[in-house]
Amino acid sequence: MADTLEFNEIYQEVKGSMNDGRLRLSRQGVIFKNSKTGKVDNIQASELAEGVWRRVALGHGLKLLTKNGHVYKYDGFRESEFDKLSDFFKAHYCLELTEKDLCVKGWNWGTVRFGGQLLSFDIGEQPVFEIPLSNVSQCTTGKNEVTLEFHQNDDAEVSLMEVRFYVPPTQEDGVDPVEAFAQNVLSKADVIQATGDAICIFRELQCLTPRGRYDIRIYPTFLHLHGKTFDYKIPYTTVLRLFLLPHKDQRQMFFVISLDPPIKQGQTRYHFLILLFSKDEDISLTLNMNEEEVEKRFEGRLTKNMSGSLYEMVSRVMKALVNRKITVPGNFQGHSGAQCITCSYKASSGLLYPLERGFIYVHKPPVHIRFDEISFVNFARGTTTTRSFDFEIETKQGTQYTFSSIEREEYGKLFDFVNAKKLNIKNRGLKEGMKQSYDEYADSDEDQHDAYLERMKEEGKIREENANDSSDGSGEETDSSFNPGEEDDDVAEEFDSNASASSSSGDGDSDREDKKPAKKAKIVKDRKPRKKQQESKKGKDPNAPKRPMSAYMLWLNASREKIKSDHPGISITDLSKKAGELWKAMSKEKKEEWDRKAEDARRDYEKAMKEYSVGSKADSHRGERSKKKKKKQEKQVKGKGDKKGATSKSSSSKSPAKGMSDSFKSKEFVSSDESSSAESKKEDSEDEGAASPAPSSEDSASGSD
Repeated sequence: MADTLEFNEIYQEVKGSMNDGRLRLSRQGVIFKNSKTGKVDNIQASELAEGVWRRVALGHGLKLLTKNGHVYKYDGFRESEFDKLSDFFKAHYCLELTEKDLCVKGWNWGTVRFGGQLLSFDIGEQPVFEIPLSNVSQCTTGKNEVTLEFHQNDDAEVSLMEVRFYVPPTQEDGVDPVEAFAQNVLSKADVIQATGDAICIFRELQCLTPRGRYDIRIYPTFLHLHGKTFDYKIPYTTVLRLFLLPHKDQRQMFFVISLDPPIKQGQTRYHFLILLFSKDEDISLTLNMNEEEVEKRFEGRLTKNMSGSLYEMVSRVMKALVNRKITVPGNFQGHSGAQCITCSYKASSGLLYPLERGFIYVHKPPVHIRFDEISFVNFARGTTTTRSFDFEIETKQGTQYTFSSIEREEYGKLFDFVNAKKLNIKNRGLKEGMKQSYDEYADSDEDQHDAYLERMKEEGKIREENANDSSDGSGEETDSSFNPGEEDDDVAEEFDSNASASSSSGDGDSDREDKKPAKKAKIVKDRKPRKKQQESKKGKDPNAPKRPMSAYMLWLNASREKIKSDHPGISITDLSKKAGELWKAMSKEKKEEWDRKAEDARRDYEKAMKEYSVGSKADSHRGERSKKKKKKQEKQVKGKGDKKGATSKSSSSKSPAKGMSDSFKSKEFVSSDESSSAESKKEDSEDEGAASPAPSSEDSASGSD
């Protein structure tokens, strides 16, 4: 057998990327030379602990495990080379080259095994995937969940950044399985560890992003945010910029830390860490270092004992540790004297700070735009009101940011600032004539909107005039066409007294006053029966037969007392659950018995419904007949009343002529009688009735003579 084996076009898997090269196996060990970088990996034969042969995407692969826990993977072998490699491992390394294929079932539940520097997720005895724990950068725990984050691989186009494992809640020997899982990962992972004590600790600081209150522990190389739910370790090398921004109310301060790469919470990425401080909060701070170490490390920027405002202490410590300048607002001052502008971005209200070299928006979501990446800015009109305007920024990459609902009083100051920074203003020609003062901008804003407003006002006036004309025309038509004699009897009956009172005055105005309410009365009368009809439809006949019960309900009514006796004190909900379980467990033969009972009940119900429907039809016919009779009787009563009224009027007109033979009455009395009201007519008729018996007696006397 040959002492060496060489394979060309073999690929080594390193952090998810495949590097091609040459693999050489000799008695001394395994050597792989990268064809691109020339890097050589040398594995001594005495360090080899296990060799695994398996099928992979690029044919077949070889996985080598060393005694110190390292894993090496090589792909690109042909299937025919297995026998040659197996014999070589037996002869020179005294190892059995085992065959283990990966599981391709696609299941996402299985068992996790920790072996050396490797985390293996297995289904049964077959591995699904393996994770080198040296690639883990962060390990966080939640409720029954462990999240692993990985170092970013710049050599690979696509790299895995996060994996979540769900750990079922099982308590074995008082050990939490989630914590045990995390400890196994952290013991081998390349995670930032808090070695030694913190330099200083700031307790319960209010954090806007990520939201919550966190304890901030300051370590020499990283920042540790400790909250109730999440912990974040932020290396100082990931801090890009520091900002200290005064709030518009002049009572609070924002301290903003820009991060790249961002901190992660699930799928959310936080590129900015924003802390909110009150100016009134003071603190006395003592660093956990002796004075010599403080002087040697910070060179006078920090002292062992410091005191002052809380935001000043945090910003001072961060500036010394991160070794970056703190950016503060420049010379910009808004209309109210503040160094920021109130606006909205993506439906959230916030503050826009014009800085010396860019803009920063706080706080949801935070945005930082440098002047050197801005293509142009644009001043746009407010979409909803003329009292505000929008400020648009487009970057050279084509990204557009729109800050809306800015008060128009801020326009002059913002335009002067943008102009002084020599930024390209897209609509400079339109705004140049308006930049003298925000008052002129306000006037021009209203003028440009006047054309539309005037047109809408004119259309509104025309609509109002048309509405008035149509209402007047319709009123004249109703007045001219209205005739009490031609209207329905209901109106005449309801307004009989008004009609008689108005007959004495020959003016048309009084007639109109009486006629208008008559129409309203008709509408009210028409609506009443509709409500009655709706109420009658909603009502349910108590005499109607009840619906039949299902087989289950029949069984439940028969078995309820037995279940209660078997389970004393059982609640109603538990009883229904227990009944459901018993019904499910019941055999088909017993269920068929109750089905037959339900079928019999259904037949009885159908029979009763037929009888009920026949009886209800007969009752409805009787009701209709009685209604028709009532209507006829009402019409007859109304007809008699009308005839009586006509005869009374004729008798009243004839009675003065009869009285003329016995007593003298002047013309004034007769004319006043004709124009009198209905009440005077009744009095005259009573007088005539009292005077009429006298002449009848005389006639009888003359007749006897």
